Amino acid sequence: MTGDLRIETDFLVIGSGIAGLSSALGAAEHGSVLVAAKAELEETNTRYAQGGIAAAFGSADSGEKHVRDTLEAGAGLCDEAVVRMVVSEAPAAIETLVGWGARFDRNPDGSFDLAREGGHSEHRVLHYKDGTGIEIQQALSARARSHPNIRLLERHFAVDLITRHHLGQEVHAGDREIECFGAYLLDLDSLAIRTVLARVTLLATGGAGNLYATTTNPPVATGDGIAMVVRAQGACENLEFIQFHPTALFLPGERPAFLVTEALRGFGARLRTRQGRAFMLDYDPRGELAPRDIVARAIDREMKAGGDDCVYLDCSHLDPAALRGRFPNIHQKCLRHGIDITSDPIPVAPAAHYMCGGIRVDRDGCTDLGRLYAAGECTSTGLHGANRLASNSLIEAVVYAGRAARHAAAHFRAHPFRDDVPDWNEEGTTQPQEMVLITQNLKELQQLMTSYLGIVRSDRRLDRAASRLALIRRETEELYKKSKLSRVLCELRNLVELASQVVAAARARKESIGLHFKIASDSAPGKEGPEG
Repeated sequence: MTGDLRIETDFLVIGSGIAGLSSALGAAEHGSVLVAAKAELEETNTRYAQGGIAAAFGSADSGEKHVRDTLEAGAGLCDEAVVRMVVSEAPAAIETLVGWGARFDRNPDGSFDLAREGGHSEHRVLHYKDGTGIEIQQALSARARSHPNIRLLERHFAVDLITRHHLGQEVHAGDREIECFGAYLLDLDSLAIRTVLARVTLLATGGAGNLYATTTNPPVATGDGIAMVVRAQGACENLEFIQFHPTALFLPGERPAFLVTEALRGFGARLRTRQGRAFMLDYDPRGELAPRDIVARAIDREMKAGGDDCVYLDCSHLDPAALRGRFPNIHQKCLRHGIDITSDPIPVAPAAHYMCGGIRVDRDGCTDLGRLYAAGECTSTGLHGANRLASNSLIEAVVYAGRAARHAAAHFRAHPFRDDVPDWNEEGTTQPQEMVLITQNLKELQQLMTSYLGIVRSDRRLDRAASRLALIRRETEELYKKSKLSRVLCELRNLVELASQVVAAARARKESIGLHFKIASDSAPGKEGPEG
């Protein structure tokens, strides 16, 4: 895609995971759609999701049980009306995915083979082996690539949303008249900057695991959508709630960290210390199937108490053939590192995994900026509260993508294209002479977030993070103003912006709740207060 530096489309979708492509497929029945993907279409957070997607299908299950489990995991901060809406629409959303070509494991009688994960009182997690995300991603990608109304721009980085700020007009926080007219996209191959004008824009840019030194997220997860909305003066919330997956394969230096799905614990695997002691029942009567915040904190405490870098997941008591058949990807990955999961303990440690807060949206995916929608991990819908229930993320994404597409389709014709939007101006900028300034600030940021905004926090750590982050932010903004655009510079800028918002949100929330677990600043390691 080398020409057309100025493009008009009815619907602009930024992001190509389950939320982005689901919304694109829905909107494409009503008008032209352009999907912008930072990398290749398939390189998304979605494809790395192993466990599955939650919906109440089992004979012993009910929507009411799913609602109750979600509310309990969310530690009292969920919007119950939203929870009930998502749970009630989940089965239809699953059927939509199946209609688009996604496969899920089934029993001999044709019913879905349902797994159980932490925080769920019943088996309700649909899956495709231990590669559910990549199965969904491939199905949606194939469907989008063949749709005549969908145009794909791969390797295009969304630099900024176009608002009246770019028309030379002032923009202030809380201004209800701010509208989004599209976005500026950086072609990562030619480095040309495209001006994409859209009647409506939808952000589906995923999370921001790369705020941290260790994450299960791919390199594309740098909080771009949230940062763009913050710069456009849009509302975000609950950014302090960052979920660490309890069990990432402990391989120092590997990025992203390989996820060892929670479904393995649902299958019967036990967490043990280096000495072989099973410890989860010391923290919660649900043991390995407690919600993720509790399991991650338990592992964190055991590692600190023992001076260890990891704990171990023991599957040796499980049926070897069933284990290999249900978890082929984990089995093969571990074998490549000399670990046979049927007999050897799997070294695991927590890793940054999922943002439970983000861009504030209503039940139709509308942000508080006109003509702008959002869906998926970059949003705060009210479903997750202070801690996401396992496998609720994929179902939230497809439910909200469908609702946003339907709402946008009903209103997009009322939004004309703006003909007064200027093209991007790089006058006075040069190529950065020292890339080390970017890479060093990124490493410093990730270490800062890991040390001070991790599983356990304190006021002293948060204050220290704020003071150090202020310097990184100032240096990054100065470099950005002088430099020609590049992916690494824009990602650093977005991560610094988001980190600043996360720190501010964490400092503002005084109580310890869910994923925001605070200790007294003078607490000794291993003496961090109750786990509940």
